[in-house]
Amino acid sequence: MNFYEWMPLAEEGVAEAQYNLGLIYSRGKEVLKDDKEAVRWYRLAAEQGFPEAQTNLGLMYGKGQGVEQDYAEAIKWYRLAAKQGLAQAQHNLGVMHGRGQGAVRDYMDAINWFRLAAEQGYGQAQYNLGLMHMRGEGVPMNDQEAVRWYRLAAEQRISGAQSNLGLMYERGQGVEQDYVEAHKWFNIAGVNGNETGRKNADILEKKMQPGQIIVAIGLAREWMERL
Repeated sequence: MNFYEWMPLAEEGVAEAQYNLGLIYSRGKEVLKDDKEAVRWYRLAAEQGFPEAQTNLGLMYGKGQGVEQDYAEAIKWYRLAAKQGLAQAQHNLGVMHGRGQGAVRDYMDAINWFRLAAEQGYGQAQYNLGLMHMRGEGVPMNDQEAVRWYRLAAEQRISGAQSNLGLMYERGQGVEQDYVEAHKWFNIAGVNGNETGRKNADILEKKMQPGQIIVAIGLAREWMERL
């Protein structure tokens, strides 16, 4: 459906239509981009309990788009959507608690929200759980758990997780040291736009035999081709 089909439904009070109008105004593809109009439609849908609209309204408050930036208001809307089980909202709420935006910094709360989202397969939350286990934020430092979450996120093309998984293999943290596997993940991260991963692959090659590099490149290509 397009803008002109959603509009009458939105005006009748259909929450899904209001949410979609918010998306259209936010993206500026079918109409001129208008963050204030996006906020207006997101709010109408959010007030009816539509979780995706609540999440996007939280994003607008968090970024100060179409409204004055207000972290407390962002948290309010994220929480409403998170309690309905929306993984993106749970992740965003974890970020806010981890950074101390709109609430007192609380790594335990952050971990709990990240875990709820991660268990639904939300890649960015899995990556953040990996970071927190690696750093010992809100949980005891645990390299094996960090690797587990990085791997799940890496399989979903989260380039930061791919790069960090490579680092764990290079250092032998949480896994047996393996330069071939490290190079593979650095290479994959680099192809996905992660500059750190690309640089780390170049640095690691100086420690590797030519045959190892060839194998690692082949493994990376094989991984990317199966997606």
